[in-house]
Amino acid sequence: MSANAKGIPADGQLLMRSIIQRIATGPELSKDISREEARGGMQLLLDGAADPVQAAVFLIALRMKRETDEESIGILEAIRDATRTITAVVDEVVVISDPYDGYNRTIPASPFLPPVLAALGVPTVSEGVETLGPKFGVTHRQVLRAAGLPVDLTPAKAAQRLADPQLGWAYVDQSRFCPKLHQLTELRTKIVKRPAVTTVEVLTGPIRGRLKTHLVTGYVHKPYPRLYALLARHMDFRSLLLVRGVEGGIIPSLRQAGQCVYYQDKGDEQVLETRPVELGITQDVRAAPLPEHIPKAARPGDEIAIAVDMSALAAVAAKEGLEALKGKPGPVYDGLVYGGALVLHHLRRYNSLPAAADAVREVLNAGLALHRLGI
Repeated sequence: MSANAKGIPADGQLLMRSIIQRIATGPELSKDISREEARGGMQLLLDGAADPVQAAVFLIALRMKRETDEESIGILEAIRDATRTITAVVDEVVVISDPYDGYNRTIPASPFLPPVLAALGVPTVSEGVETLGPKFGVTHRQVLRAAGLPVDLTPAKAAQRLADPQLGWAYVDQSRFCPKLHQLTELRTKIVKRPAVTTVEVLTGPIRGRLKTHLVTGYVHKPYPRLYALLARHMDFRSLLLVRGVEGGIIPSLRQAGQCVYYQDKGDEQVLETRPVELGITQDVRAAPLPEHIPKAARPGDEIAIAVDMSALAAVAAKEGLEALKGKPGPVYDGLVYGGALVLHHLRRYNSLPAAADAVREVLNAGLALHRLGI
């Protein structure tokens, strides 16, 4: 059996067999694998060179024994290697990675945050997919498409939009920037549970700035900030803003205190406590609620996905988002104010969150973000 200098089998089938023999041995006997082995195993999945059953076991067994930092880094490196990455002709880029599995309990404001930030001089790209489990919620792609905005840009075209002084923002889909990973969607749906891929895919950052790239993403569970910070530094994100937001997104609750974890210049993590009332936000809902008239959609046997017609929800979210960009008050408007203020303050564009919130309101009320849509 041939192997490289690190003792890893050169034959893919032998490598996967060796990995599974160690990671799928029960809660007490399973063993960790090296970063190189995790990278090699994930590469087999991305290349379609792994047996589908073994591919599923690889992801599930790692999840059940709980991935180590080195295993997570290895999986992320394999995905990075398969990602089409391009540097935009701008010094700084903000990458927004909302939950890839979307929203199914509230109307998201975040799909329209990139044009708001662009209107404030911050080139911003959001990324995502059409749909993904376990929630199968409404995504940035669905909402932006319903608003008549481009969602099938190549990374090169997306980068061009960031450099366009009349636009300054873009959406780029995983099917375009990492088609090999996107092809695993069906497999991920069949294995049901969230594998390590779900954690790390938001850190690829296909569009980069010439000098700095900043990551803004969300989380729910308390153990994640340390891991996200570790992976973000490894992927050369100059800064990280990690928001404990509604449905795991990047905008905190509009009615109660929130928390963000962040680092600057690849330094140590710090905690930022926020209170919406201090930004002039006084809502009795955590986010824009689902309208009662939204049609239902059957999902038999699914206890996670909410039975709502996502195309109808996308249309509502698009309408509400466009109205907020025109200055219409409400939860979506306040969500853009809150999310925009957090990013601007994190980038040190404003010394306080209230000042940043006021700047976002000025842009929304003047319709400047609306003009950035290019439609």
